[in-house]
Amino acid sequence: MADPAWDVVVVGAGTAGCAVAARLADAGRRVLLLEAGTVPEGPGDWPPELRDPADLAAARPGHPANWDLPAALTDDLVVRVPRGRVAGGSSAINAAVFLRATAADLDRWAATGPLWAPAAVLAAYRRSEADADFGGSPLHGADGPVPVRRLPSPSPLADGMATAAAELGFPDEPDKNGAGPAGYGPIPFNVAGGVRINAAMAYLAPRAGSARLTVRGDAVVRRVLVERGRAVGVVTDDGPVRAGEVVLSAGAVGTPHLLLRSGLGPAADLTAAGIDVVADLPGVGSGSGDHPLVYVPFLADPGSHRSTARLHGVLHASVDGTADGEVELLPWLRPFGGEPELSIGVGLQRPVARGRLRLGADPDGPPLVEYRYLTGESDRARLRAGVRLAARLLATDALRDLGAGRVAPGAAVLEDDRLLDRWIREHLTTAVHLSATARSGPDGDPGAVVDQELRVRGVDGLRLADTSVLPDVPTRGPAATAVMVGERAAEVIGG
Repeated sequence: MADPAWDVVVVGAGTAGCAVAARLADAGRRVLLLEAGTVPEGPGDWPPELRDPADLAAARPGHPANWDLPAALTDDLVVRVPRGRVAGGSSAINAAVFLRATAADLDRWAATGPLWAPAAVLAAYRRSEADADFGGSPLHGADGPVPVRRLPSPSPLADGMATAAAELGFPDEPDKNGAGPAGYGPIPFNVAGGVRINAAMAYLAPRAGSARLTVRGDAVVRRVLVERGRAVGVVTDDGPVRAGEVVLSAGAVGTPHLLLRSGLGPAADLTAAGIDVVADLPGVGSGSGDHPLVYVPFLADPGSHRSTARLHGVLHASVDGTADGEVELLPWLRPFGGEPELSIGVGLQRPVARGRLRLGADPDGPPLVEYRYLTGESDRARLRAGVRLAARLLATDALRDLGAGRVAPGAAVLEDDRLLDRWIREHLTTAVHLSATARSGPDGDPGAVVDQELRVRGVDGLRLADTSVLPDVPTRGPAATAVMVGERAAEVIGG
């Protein structure tokens, strides 16, 4: 029997988990939300680096607010990847960029089933936001919990980037979450009063003291408790917690890892790890996607970037005509650390590469996350084109007038595919936008882990709600989409 205290236990108070838990409580469910990290009680209890959107200290290795997981980007490159371990999840430690998936993403996802019907997805995006610039329009919400705004230009360098993009013929894109063609435009941020408003601030703080929503921090969940084919709760370090239904919102790494530790995944892998098979789900951990990223460093006149803002605008461009905005150029307007260089982040937004997540030698330890970046010539060619586009941007009159000059790669490297491939490999990192590690799909799709109501196949009473369920990685950063998934999950679970 389920503990009568809880109708639903949600695992993970991250970007999606806060939304689904809050909305289910609003619908009358008795919800227990479990978070492995800390849960600050009030606005003043958040440390400065979690409040300041320009401060990315919490995303650095070793900070207690992130999981700091190892990940293999290529066969010979392992990096540390931050994932939020605090209420709000990665929305508490990221750059507060609140971009949506593109219309092309939504059309592609809608082809997999009604879960991602564009009208339903747009309604969920609108419910989530209070857009200070476009709120109340057909595409934007005005009274949702997440404040969204585009900030005034902070410096001559920010103005110069916009002018440089126009000089190269790219269109102006004033609303990156709108319906216009990809181009250069201001970033929508989830910021209010200079504070990064993470999902916990937006969704949990207004419901503090609710009789229907209980949030527990420092609650590490080890596995889902399954009895006679039904999820009846979870096992934590402090013992079992029973509920009528279980929702995993532990993120694109944590959710598939929990499934595998619970006996839900590829049967052969589970058996090899000594885990009893509850359901043979070959799609768990398979077919993931993220955005490969390299930074092109440059220098500029110090007076052009005297600002506390790190980010302002972003360029989305097509370099081979295969997608609208498959390359992202993100100018960083302040140096990192004590370095003099600024940089343009060049991200491949529609990669062909698909990764996987597996259990490590110790199932309770970190999982093995393989990105398989740069394995296809298409990805390598488009990243080369993106780096060359960044070089062209820096060579425009608009940026030369501000003293901009590329530090690397050098001209000889830039002109030679083989040398540029090597430079990219040596400077490769990731945007930390992992998605589709337990994807949704239509009936009959052997790789789909959840159905059109986010129910895990092969076991009753268990659903997933985070970016792990996306059919593939969105073309733009996933923060707004993670919130949308939480909103959509609460809707399909119902009251």
